[in-house]
Amino acid sequence: MFASVRHYKGVPDPSRLGQLVQEDFVPILKGHQGFVAYYWVDSGDNEMVSMSVFEQEEDAIASNEEAKAWVVENAADLLPNPPEINEGKVVATG
Repeated sequence: MFASVRHYKGVPDPSRLGQLVQEDFVPILKGHQGFVAYYWVDSGDNEMVSMSVFEQEEDAIASNEEAKAWVVENAADLLPNPPEINEGKVVATG
């Protein structure tokens, strides 16, 4: 498995964004080949973190491009700053 973690800062309305992500973006990700899991976390102080887990590296990387396009089209006002992105092979799970 392979994971992509995106850290967003300066989110003006985390509650509204969480609802939008749940209703609109999560269904898109679930339709991707190799999808395993997705998490959207409100970490406080107007910061949010997402984690996408896929079976293959190329699917996780593609999810970053999908997320970028989705933000531009649907949530640019709620995510004014580009995310810090970390990707890697999943080496342990629980």
